[in-house]
Amino acid sequence: QVQLQESGGGLVQAGGSLRLSCLASGLAFDDYAMGWFRQAPGQEREGIACISASGGSTHYADSVKGRFTISKDNAKKTHYLQMDSLRPEDTAVYYCARVLGGYCDKEFNVWGQGTQVTVSS
Repeated sequence: QVQLQESGGGLVQAGGSLRLSCLASGLAFDDYAMGWFRQAPGQEREGIACISASGGSTHYADSVKGRFTISKDNAKKTHYLQMDSLRPEDTAVYYCARVLGGYCDKEFNVWGQGTQVTVSS
């Protein structure tokens, strides 16, 4: 059974940083692209970052480009989201997810439980 477990969320002041981690189990981690989504109260879930299976290709939503960095450690079966220059509007529940394939052009089909990130002004 494929499972994804996020960690690293919390409360941070505006301008601060957090790093989210997502540990995967039950899959050949090297074969899959991985991503991050977020959902703020009353809003739809937003895809914010994706990284290819090899880690050689990354994609970002305009809302986080230049501030967030996605990375992948295949040996640890973990991918990360480094979040810098955080803003109050980044407050949301953050979810990691697995792509149905090695590149970010496929659908996401496995999701973590989510971790809360709150940015205070």
